[in-house]
Amino acid sequence: MNALSSARRRAARALATFGALALFTNSIFVAGVAAQVSSAKQAAAQKLTEEQRIVHVLNRLGFGARPGDVERVRRVGLQNYIEQQLNPSKIDDSVLEAKLKNLPTLQMSNGELLAKYPQPAQILRRLQRAGQLPPDLAALVQQRASAQAQGQQAQPGQPGNAQDDKAMQDKAGPPSVDAERIVGEAQNAQVNPQAAKQQAQDADPQRRAYRQAVMEFMRANGLQNPQRVMGELDSSRVLRAVYSERQLQEVMVNFWENHFNIYAQKGADRWFLTSYDRDVIRPNALGNFRDLLEATAKSPAMLFYLDNFQSMSPNAQMNRAQFRRQMNDAAGVGPMRPGGLFGGARMRDGEARARQQAEMARRQQQGQAGQPPRPPQQRPKRGINENYARELMELHTMGVDGGYTQRDVQEVARAFTGWTIYQPRGAGIYDTDDERAGTFVFNPRMHDDGEKTVLGQKIPSGGGVADGERVLDILVANPSTAKFIATKLCRYFVTDNPSPALVSRVADAFHKSNGDIKTTLRAVFSSPEFNSPEARRAKIKTPFELAVSAVRTLGADTDARPALIQWIAKMGEPLYGYIAPTGYPDTADYWVNTGALLERLNFSLALVSNRIPGTRVDLTRFVGDEADSSRAVDQKTVVDRFLDAILQGDVSPRSREVLMKQLTDQSNAPITATPDQAAREKTLPAARREQTQAGGTVGNPEVARIAALVIGSPEFQRQ
Repeated sequence: MNALSSARRRAARALATFGALALFTNSIFVAGVAAQVSSAKQAAAQKLTEEQRIVHVLNRLGFGARPGDVERVRRVGLQNYIEQQLNPSKIDDSVLEAKLKNLPTLQMSNGELLAKYPQPAQILRRLQRAGQLPPDLAALVQQRASAQAQGQQAQPGQPGNAQDDKAMQDKAGPPSVDAERIVGEAQNAQVNPQAAKQQAQDADPQRRAYRQAVMEFMRANGLQNPQRVMGELDSSRVLRAVYSERQLQEVMVNFWENHFNIYAQKGADRWFLTSYDRDVIRPNALGNFRDLLEATAKSPAMLFYLDNFQSMSPNAQMNRAQFRRQMNDAAGVGPMRPGGLFGGARMRDGEARARQQAEMARRQQQGQAGQPPRPPQQRPKRGINENYARELMELHTMGVDGGYTQRDVQEVARAFTGWTIYQPRGAGIYDTDDERAGTFVFNPRMHDDGEKTVLGQKIPSGGGVADGERVLDILVANPSTAKFIATKLCRYFVTDNPSPALVSRVADAFHKSNGDIKTTLRAVFSSPEFNSPEARRAKIKTPFELAVSAVRTLGADTDARPALIQWIAKMGEPLYGYIAPTGYPDTADYWVNTGALLERLNFSLALVSNRIPGTRVDLTRFVGDEADSSRAVDQKTVVDRFLDAILQGDVSPRSREVLMKQLTDQSNAPITATPDQAAREKTLPAARREQTQAGGTVGNPEVARIAALVIGSPEFQRQ
């Protein structure tokens, strides 16, 4: 009873602490924003100090200052540093490159990824139809089918279900981002409902035997966990942002991947995003916008996400069934090679048509690309899909008020018919040596080759693939595109509400340079608005920016394993996790609310307490041995040291006052370990125990709490 009462008191105390911290941060966010608005006129007459300008540039052109970065930029010169960042190919990045060598999928083609990391359930379905399942596994599948018929587990007619598929992936390799559960100090003793549910499922002997047999089958045939593909891509995004010396390159990759957003959980896109990041966005992030736009238009990831790979002229020379047999579309239909694991018979045409019709019915019911379903009278004709054409104009180039009409959308959609993907589900069991699998191809038999008119400009008939390329030329040259891109860049780098004058100057630079991204950025960085006191700390960091900047500022070491990535998701920004093609909003009102602030504080405390597996912080570099000591500390001294290290001592009197009040309030005393904590942790599942014990906790919880409060301050949460 005493132990239970102690645990309850401890939990209540923890919740009180976190509640107070949330109020602390929320109140300062509100006060800070209000103060910023009220003092705008006063700030206009001021200028940033040299150090403030350096920190401002490190925050906007990068993901924050590491220990020593301010001095390094001062030695080089601020303007020289900006020019260096605008030319990333000349910057040595060997430290990062060494870390990325541990992520082999980053160098694989779409076809290789599809072949080596297939979905287990998909492989089983294909082999079952071909009659190639090993006898033992076939017997287990039959048992599962019997259970399905009784409505106990998977859906009828399937050799497995999505739930089993995910469970097999979780057991076969690194845990998925969705499976990781990293929690704050106040939540460490809570039971994970998902883990409990998974344990109950594991207790089912039939389910357990089925999953084990599938995993053994995958391993025996050289197939690996498909979740590794996105897991390594996510890790690479974090590692690049934390360790790359080419900080502006990473900031622009972050910008463009949100501008040209793709949702990872849509079908084959989880395999296509690696090449999208590597071959499409990164080489063009600081290049020419026209080149970047064409690269995205021909990207299998974009073609699949917005369904353009299925778009074909109603008068196409081949019907849809013929094309799908030839190209092996998303239904996974196509010829098999004879012999062995990857051999077998050709799927019957009736089955192919049935699956195609089922897929079409499902898409009509659910809508396209994550959007609400259209009313029947607004649904496009079966052949041409307008999704990409609409988003190309509304989100990628001209903007929603860019001056185009529905007729323009239809004409653009016609121009992009035939822009498709060769074997979008990969060669897989059909032909694992086909390097073309998952690549862009123009199919003239699908193309509408008639004359088109886009924004008043005629595109002659017979152009083939050049029709779409001509559309891109027209859109990039349109003044609305210059204004739209300029507005987004100014919002990203300067303020949520950029002035029309600034947007006009940046749009002019974009237009005169024919979409040169470096020239456009120079116009932003040299502007009085960017270098004004009003722009400093005017932007709220996104969860990704917050996590990366905290790791960099504290000089932490990380291998970017799923625990850290899941924290970013938990704070509201799962990587490649925004369903709509708009991408994440880039304004404060989307990111600032009480729940989000609480998660940010949870993250701060987890980080400084070394409770994020794979990420290690050494607070002794800031406060010496006091970080590992159990004795009482001089709060003011420790606060000053962290403010100097994390915020260069540049903090408002209001923030300092509330921070000190938070520390001296006894109701918010730090949470200390109890004698039975270690015993409780031993009862946790292995994954939870790793999360709780990883790196060990900081010896002095008061020091950790002070560091967490400074990371949670509005001065650090803004940039």
